[in-house]
Amino acid sequence: MTDFLFVRMHHFSFRFGTKVLLAFALCLQAGSLSPALAQTGQQPSAMRDGQHDFDFNIGVWHTHIRRIPDPFSDPGTSVELNGTVTVRKVWGGRGQMEEIEADGPNGHWEGLTTFLYNPQSHQWNQAFIDSREAAADAPLIGSFHDGRGELFSQETFKDKTILLRGVWSEIKPNSHNFEESYSNDGGSTWHAAFIASLTREKESAPSDIAAGAVEISSSPENDDPQHGFDFDIGTWKTHSSRLMAPLTGSTKWVDMDGVSIVKKVWGGRANLAEYKAEGPAGTVELMALRWFNPTTKEWNINFATPGVGTLGVPGVGEFKNGRCTFYDYELIGGRSVLVRFSIWKITRDTAQSEQAFSDDGGKTWEVNWINKYTRISATS
Repeated sequence: MTDFLFVRMHHFSFRFGTKVLLAFALCLQAGSLSPALAQTGQQPSAMRDGQHDFDFNIGVWHTHIRRIPDPFSDPGTSVELNGTVTVRKVWGGRGQMEEIEADGPNGHWEGLTTFLYNPQSHQWNQAFIDSREAAADAPLIGSFHDGRGELFSQETFKDKTILLRGVWSEIKPNSHNFEESYSNDGGSTWHAAFIASLTREKESAPSDIAAGAVEISSSPENDDPQHGFDFDIGTWKTHSSRLMAPLTGSTKWVDMDGVSIVKKVWGGRANLAEYKAEGPAGTVELMALRWFNPTTKEWNINFATPGVGTLGVPGVGEFKNGRCTFYDYELIGGRSVLVRFSIWKITRDTAQSEQAFSDDGGKTWEVNWINKYTRISATS
């Protein structure tokens, strides 16, 4: 984590791999018991639907922050910052995007947080990206009880693994508090590391990424990798062809047609995309987040499906000759498989991407998803 702010207040890159296969499986298995419950004969207990628990968070807020750099050894030393938190609904209300700006004695800092609701577990997860490191931390996961939200994760602090707890409390129409605490004894005791009070400035955030809003850069293209995906901003008619059973020798493909909407967020350092398509295999919906790392000059990509509502492990890639190719490892059929996702511009109004798997460490590749995009609209 960054030395400046040890804190976690917390496409177009649709990699149609393990998570999508899982989404199809969940659709097919909806209403059935898990194997463990089937063996015990127990019925799952009714869980509270918490998809609106973070509705209070929407808007523009002034925040006063007190950060304790070493909550275990020196809890009396702190740094104070003041800033603005802007929160919008995304993906048709399934999630939220939070942009944070703060100033303190060490300068200016910015962060981006994505909140997503998992309808399977009835839990929220919060993934944070720091503007200086541009690396996604492990998400905090949890739920609300009695008007208080508690999300948990783990982190490394001074080379030791600790637990993290994020708590939203004192929630009122125009104010609320957030506190992140660390525990090095398995949760027996907690030490405050980050304390924020938020006071509402506006009921809603500016509409620059409101539903249906799209844009395309009017500036000429250049070699700056941060602007490599400017061509992708807008609304696209999307035709997808998917290999139904990759890495099995199957040659059965299915076609899907839909729409993709790609929007700039976080001052252009990231993109948010929403995809929906239908075909013989059913309906697929995805949200993708793609962000730029100014240190490595690389892009990261991550996505979620509505049935899972959780961002996975991000892929990492860079532009070469107008084409950005991302790589990561995923579990396919219980095996770790190398995944390659590439996207490139053909003309101003057409683009293409494809996904491929390799089960021999990249010696050979099998393409399993091809997407062809035709621009529907864009605004400058």
